[in-house]
Amino acid sequence: MARTIGITTADDIATGLVDGNQLVGKLRIYEQGAEDDPLLSLPPDGIAQRFADEITAVAAGQNVDAIGVGVPGIINCGFVEESPNLRQLKGAHMQDLVAAALRDRGITAPVYVYNDADVLAAGLAATHGHLDRFIRVWTLGNGIGYGLYPRREGVWEGGHAVVSLDPRERYCGCGGVGHLEGIMGQRAMRLRFLDMEPDEIFENAQKRDQRCVEFVKLWHRALAAATANSIHMEGPGKFFVSGFNAKHLDINLLHQYLHEMVKMSPLQSYVFEVVPSSDINGVIGAAVSAGQNAAV
Repeated sequence: MARTIGITTADDIATGLVDGNQLVGKLRIYEQGAEDDPLLSLPPDGIAQRFADEITAVAAGQNVDAIGVGVPGIINCGFVEESPNLRQLKGAHMQDLVAAALRDRGITAPVYVYNDADVLAAGLAATHGHLDRFIRVWTLGNGIGYGLYPRREGVWEGGHAVVSLDPRERYCGCGGVGHLEGIMGQRAMRLRFLDMEPDEIFENAQKRDQRCVEFVKLWHRALAAATANSIHMEGPGKFFVSGFNAKHLDINLLHQYLHEMVKMSPLQSYVFEVVPSSDINGVIGAAVSAGQNAAV
């Protein structure tokens, strides 16, 4: 059985050793402070060095078969084509940078870099016994991630799906108009409601504040629209929802809006499951994906 290491950057930098699709020991967490995010202040080579430090600490002198890294953005064979949330990574070949940093530390295992939502999908597939089927995951956090398992060729930036034709909907961090992330993302909600935090928006909606009530409806309808687009293109199936803002999801309201949008009966066999936000699933997914690539 392959022993692999996974590392992700979803909230903090989380790294772990994985064997048989299970975490071995504890996660190693490098906490990123809200005011002093080390990744935002580092160039690509500096980020690679940080990753290598964490991976080396977890390896602890053991031989490993492969290393998987999850980062935000459009990833093509280890090359970061675009990363709105870590803009300095655009154009960086992170796979080569991390591999070189690890060689300097005596680690020669192959390195694979993936989109962070895709590794979460792989982790959920591994931990829920779904490695034999197609699953999708929405991650509701600072941005909106969309991951698939098994990974398919394509861009799959579902968080930037256009769900509104209103030209005023321009809160997405990438600058695009009408994007899902421009409605549901943490940054977007803060820009829209300058007088309250996202958690307060949902709390005030419960208190019948009309402005907040209407936004919460829009928030759910936007996710329903993006999900309906996925179903119409890729078919129904299992959708996981995770991330720190998944706690605000009303599954019944989401189903109500989605039922209005998906009317063809063969496409109505979709299922949602909300899973707690956890670095473990992403780390396992990065490691499992790397192990699968190394075995090909």
